[in-house]
Amino acid sequence: MSVSDVSEKAPSSLGAMWRDKKTRAIIMQIVAVIAVLLFFGWLVNNTVSNIENLGIKVGFDFLWNTASYDINQTLIDYTANDTHFRAGLVGLLNTLLVAVCGVILATILGFSAGVARLSNNFVLSRLMQVYVEAVRNVPVLLQILLWYGIILHSFPRVKAAEPIIEGVIATNRGLFLPQPLPQDGFGWVWIAFFAGIIGSFFFRRYAKKALDSTGKQLPVLWASLGLIIGLPIIVYFLMGQPLGVSMPELKGFNYKGGFAIKPEFLALWLALSIYTGAFIAEIVRAGILSVSHGQSEAAHALGIKPSLTMRLVVVPQALRVIIPPLISQYLNLTKNSSLAIAIGYMDIVATLGGISLNQSGRALEIMLIILSVYLFLSLSISGVMNIYNERVKLVER
Repeated sequence: MSVSDVSEKAPSSLGAMWRDKKTRAIIMQIVAVIAVLLFFGWLVNNTVSNIENLGIKVGFDFLWNTASYDINQTLIDYTANDTHFRAGLVGLLNTLLVAVCGVILATILGFSAGVARLSNNFVLSRLMQVYVEAVRNVPVLLQILLWYGIILHSFPRVKAAEPIIEGVIATNRGLFLPQPLPQDGFGWVWIAFFAGIIGSFFFRRYAKKALDSTGKQLPVLWASLGLIIGLPIIVYFLMGQPLGVSMPELKGFNYKGGFAIKPEFLALWLALSIYTGAFIAEIVRAGILSVSHGQSEAAHALGIKPSLTMRLVVVPQALRVIIPPLISQYLNLTKNSSLAIAIGYMDIVATLGGISLNQSGRALEIMLIILSVYLFLSLSISGVMNIYNERVKLVER
């Protein structure tokens, strides 16, 4: 074979690869990825060069400097002598706290309101419609400020507050509650609690198999409650009640002892939950309406109660429509928690992205940390919910 034959065959083979649809798509994707990486590499290099030219120090060593500021709500031990890293960790835990509590309450409110909007009760359905339309059309930041103002001005001052029940006092400085103090032996109660959760999981699977094979419905709810709640209570008494209680007491200008739920957390939690719950209500309503009415009629013809029809027939099918947009609402709630800085709730944006940034001047590094945290939280929520979505989606045969 001559050199000219080889040179003629090479272009023709390249042309054939380019004309192939799949090969061309792969080549274009590789080129696009390389272009994006080169762009971001140039952007990072240009940013670092400009910062160095300005004489600004770049690095994360500031995280180990003393924070020198207090945080009004902490889930772990923290003082002003701790580092910026620990202050950021406290803020992250506060963010997770309001996100988890908000997701739980928003889901309960959303599902309840969504089902109630389809109720035959005219007053109930119209009240839920007013709730949905009024709440979701007002900016969430205004609702946070509104709830914060309501709590501060409607709750009594510390000196004038009277216990709601023994050990529970609501004031404009927070809701004070008794604090449990675990003692020696309480670890067995935790073991019984987690064992009850595992046992209820396996019992639920057994009950489902029994229902599919024999048609017999076992009391899954009551059995689960007995395992998760009843078993730890039994162990608690067998171990001699190893739990003390710290009661809040008025000392000076504030209550000491127990634990306090700050008004900033209450306002943020309620505002985010009620706001997100309005959107979830519409998602739930749409999911239930997507299920053919014939499914309910067939269940009623078999003598299944309306409550069981909704729980066993309608909702499992509606979840296939509900879960994908529900994931977006959970993500929105988590990201909207960053608005906490407006009322002084010390989340990661207020601690690391607020006071620590002002003290250290490391805007680039701190913004990278906060962006990475929210990205990780969002991807984690999406991953968990997508796994659940795979379990409930319709499997094609």
